[in-house]
Amino acid sequence: MSNRSIHFNISERKVLLRIFDILFVLGVLYLVGTVFQFDYFTIRKENWTWVFVLILYISVFGTVFELYDLQKSSRMDQVTSNIVLTVSVTVLLYFLTPFFTPFLPDNRLQILYFYFSILAALFLWRFIYLTFVISPRFYKKVLIVGEISNIETIINAFKDADPNYKIVGFINCESDAEEGIRFFGIPEYNPSEIHKVIEEEEIKEIVVATYNSENITSDIYHKLITLLETGFPIKEYTQVYEEMTYRVPVQFVGKDFYKYFPFSRSNQNKLYLFFHRFMDIVISFIGLVFGVVFLPLILLGNLLGNRGPLFFTQDRIGKNGDVFKMIKYRTMIINAEQKGAVWAVKNDSRITMFGKFLRNTRLDEIPQFINILRGEMSLIGPRPERPHFVRELSQLLPFYETRHIIKPGLTGWAQVNTRYASTVDDSLLKLQYDLYYIKHRSFFLDFNILIKTMSAVIFFRGQ
Repeated sequence: MSNRSIHFNISERKVLLRIFDILFVLGVLYLVGTVFQFDYFTIRKENWTWVFVLILYISVFGTVFELYDLQKSSRMDQVTSNIVLTVSVTVLLYFLTPFFTPFLPDNRLQILYFYFSILAALFLWRFIYLTFVISPRFYKKVLIVGEISNIETIINAFKDADPNYKIVGFINCESDAEEGIRFFGIPEYNPSEIHKVIEEEEIKEIVVATYNSENITSDIYHKLITLLETGFPIKEYTQVYEEMTYRVPVQFVGKDFYKYFPFSRSNQNKLYLFFHRFMDIVISFIGLVFGVVFLPLILLGNLLGNRGPLFFTQDRIGKNGDVFKMIKYRTMIINAEQKGAVWAVKNDSRITMFGKFLRNTRLDEIPQFINILRGEMSLIGPRPERPHFVRELSQLLPFYETRHIIKPGLTGWAQVNTRYASTVDDSLLKLQYDLYYIKHRSFFLDFNILIKTMSAVIFFRGQ
């Protein structure tokens, strides 16, 4: 089978964005330095630290301000503000660290050259990216083989994860499917048309999406084997789902669950666990010192806006199902749950005005550093849930209590990727992210979560 079209995978596009951001910035700065009288930033071997620090700042702040979020990078209106924020903070910090960067120039016009050169470079590259890389010519065209009952869920999940991942049709593998069941979102093809569709539509990949492999007819099975023997990519749905969404699709995992949960070695790695705990302690001390600085403001705000106890404790489920008292600054009215435990929702009327400020700024979470020092929580992990909701969700969601094999966290993979859970469906989504973290836990993923947490705080998400 020929594959004439070109497609960049998600990871390839993220690498592409980062590399060409740097290349365009350095290229434009070199060009400006050559054409104009601009000598604040020069690219020479003896000035390699200047270049390294600039690359580091752009990479870190680009991540913080979501410059490498593929959904936002596919729209110029969304990426514009992210570029401006990234460049502004990068240039400001670059000027404030003269020990590693050039000293401020006497001619202040040099500052403008530096700022607008980086801004123009990023806008130029992102315009090229939007015009060419994410255009239809680079779509990855996919054919689905599976039960018709799964098709709509699969299409929506892939579309939300990657707009360049184009499902062009599906083949219903249920031999005894009812004639009345149809899905009209994408074309349905007959199994005998597989080779024809691959050629005509330039299909790059086949995804097999079925709850039960026994549903695949012998005819489809032999055609897939033939394609596989020619080197054509054929993948299982949960594998693709996890690669694209960074979530474990627990709703599609059945009795053979052990295939999907080869949990990260880091969960048992003593060196990783030692450094994880060491960072918990260090960052918790820093967080509590930071909290002391804001304590007078919080005391005054609580006195005027909350009018009640400053602290609030609540039973939460920790590692191995142990119950502990989680500490927070109070953000709701007194006796907010006289009628029993209820889900917190967006714009919850029980939240006080000052409580909204505490939640939006995440200042209400500062006392949880005490829980971390006690060893009841970690800096990163699944958010601890209340016993009442754990009992309820464990009955409704498969593998829910698997979250408790590690310590709960102040922040986590679910917290930086989705909204506050106020329904069972929201909890299912967060569970998928939590299990992904447990499955792929590592230093790199932890660092990624910390960077994304900064983005969540800046853009007031997750509350």
